Amino acid sequence: MTATAPVPTIPTDPEQGPARRHRMRYSALVTMMLMSFFLVTAEFLPSGMLTGIAEGLGVTTGQAGQMVSVTAFAGLLAAPTVGLLLPRLDRRSLLVWMAILAAVSNALVAIAPSLPLVMLARFLLGVAISGFWAMSITVAARIAGPERLGRAVMFNSAGVSLATVAGVPLGVMLSELIDWRGVFGVAAVLSAALVVPLRTLLPAVPAARSARLSTLVGAIRRPGIGIGVLANICVVTGHFLAYTYVRVALERVSEGGVAVGADTIVILLALFGVGGLIGNVVIGVVVDRGYRVLAVLTPTVIAGLLMLVIAVSGSVWATGAAVFIWGFFFASWLLIANTWVGNRMPDQLEAGGSLIVVGFQAGIMIAAAMGGALVDIIGIAPVYAVGAGLLLLGAAQFGLSDRLASGRRGA
Repeated sequence: MTATAPVPTIPTDPEQGPARRHRMRYSALVTMMLMSFFLVTAEFLPSGMLTGIAEGLGVTTGQAGQMVSVTAFAGLLAAPTVGLLLPRLDRRSLLVWMAILAAVSNALVAIAPSLPLVMLARFLLGVAISGFWAMSITVAARIAGPERLGRAVMFNSAGVSLATVAGVPLGVMLSELIDWRGVFGVAAVLSAALVVPLRTLLPAVPAARSARLSTLVGAIRRPGIGIGVLANICVVTGHFLAYTYVRVALERVSEGGVAVGADTIVILLALFGVGGLIGNVVIGVVVDRGYRVLAVLTPTVIAGLLMLVIAVSGSVWATGAAVFIWGFFFASWLLIANTWVGNRMPDQLEAGGSLIVVGFQAGIMIAAAMGGALVDIIGIAPVYAVGAGLLLLGAAQFGLSDRLASGRRGA
């Protein structure tokens, strides 16, 4: 990118150009982190309260479990279209509306008398989640500047890690006191409370003038971008094939020939979250300089760790170490992917952010669709091997993507 290239989503200075450093607005970044925390917590709350929700609505647990699936499906539809449907709306205002939409969704779940209304509410949440993630990279660039994009996106990724470690468990604990409907009511209030800080602390972010369908198509056709999008889908699918059924894998762990109990499994799962919190900070410090290497290294390491979790099931300590490192690397994957696309497409951040979100939602849906059947048919160990294979394929594709882009620049 040169100093004269138009970059509508990054503030520039006529004399110093877009690379000018400016003071980080940490209050704005913390607000973004809180929004990602509340959204991801709300997204996965049903997983921890599924039995109570099913009883309250008079449906089966399998039917109640579709609350998560419909959210991912809505996100898949919204990610590439929300910017196109609102091409002139200031992106700060768009995030405010996404917070309102999340509040409405949670409030509807709290009072819904039937499953269809719950599904409609969860569809709205999926739109809010993808709307936030698709625009978060654009807003982060405005807050921090292009040279510190990765560090700014780190705050959003930290919200995801916090939701995994604290948000969902706290929600489940709270459901024991005030019922699952009360938990969603609290989530609605917290989401609504974010409206004021989002409006007052975030800078104005004009919509990209190129927000149109042809922009997304053109973005995919750029050298290396299309294969990078496929790589992201492979990495996310490979991870979630394994993580969705991590409880099944951990139930194989034994010490001295005796299977570990539920309390040990909870500790092992917590290690994943703690590793994610630490990894998000550590990788966030270096991602701006090392995103190319990390895009290849991270899925490669996770692939090895998946096989290690299966291989060392006879040792609690070795399993704990593998799970911790797994969390360390994957929790920062959204950060790495967003930084990768932000540096590869600095003039089309909205399109790039949308493509990354589409990859995440598609990967989650593919893993959900095929994971359960594969576990029942071939068992947990082969499923982890399939996940590792997809991760390695994604790593190879990211490496090829950079070679294609470098070759085009050389030409």
